[in-house]
Amino acid sequence: MSAGPSRFTLAPSSMIDALYESMRQRIINGEITPGEKVTEARVVGEYAVARPTAKACLERLTAAGLLHRTAHRTAVVPELDVAEILDLYFARDSIERRAVQRLAELGTVPAAARNAQERIERAVAEKDFPHQVEADIEFHTALVDAVGSKRLSRMHELIMGEVHLTMGQFQAHRTTEPRTVAAEHGAILAAIEAGDPAAAANHLSRHLRAAQDRLVARSTGDEQAQEPRVGA
Repeated sequence: MSAGPSRFTLAPSSMIDALYESMRQRIINGEITPGEKVTEARVVGEYAVARPTAKACLERLTAAGLLHRTAHRTAVVPELDVAEILDLYFARDSIERRAVQRLAELGTVPAAARNAQERIERAVAEKDFPHQVEADIEFHTALVDAVGSKRLSRMHELIMGEVHLTMGQFQAHRTTEPRTVAAEHGAILAAIEAGDPAAAANHLSRHLRAAQDRLVARSTGDEQAQEPRVGA
């Protein structure tokens, strides 16, 4: 354990969970910037935790896509390029499109998705960007988890770390009218409630395509950029 005072305070919960959440927020919010190295020694020094705790946290961040590390290399915060963003959203659309189709077939609107939608609308009204992003992630996660497929949820979880990372780094929500995202979510929920799988899937795909295009535009510095859909 490192000598000297800690620079950051951890919540009184599981040490690894608390460390992970603190590091996750710093990466997503851009405090730890793309390309920046994150070593075990750095985490030990900043948080005054044991090295095994720091190692476990970095492994978890890497598994979530918030850090990239090759064999025997230091972990770094990634910055996805255009090709990676397109690939990420191709995978995301494939998973989430099937999830909303299934929910519409069942006519099931998950309570967790409704709750997340309410939080998004409050965050929009309060112009609270960080909470809007968090609630957005919760909304989409709730849709997939409500299907009840452990494998589908596991695949979705594997890519959502990178999705959250890009949303935080590029702050693409800021490039559109704040009520737009909430309205797009509302259309997805309405189609699910109406029991219309095709409409639910189409609303979902349009929503993700718009998000993808905003990210591409931010990453290239061209707010008017319109990149082709993967596989189109």
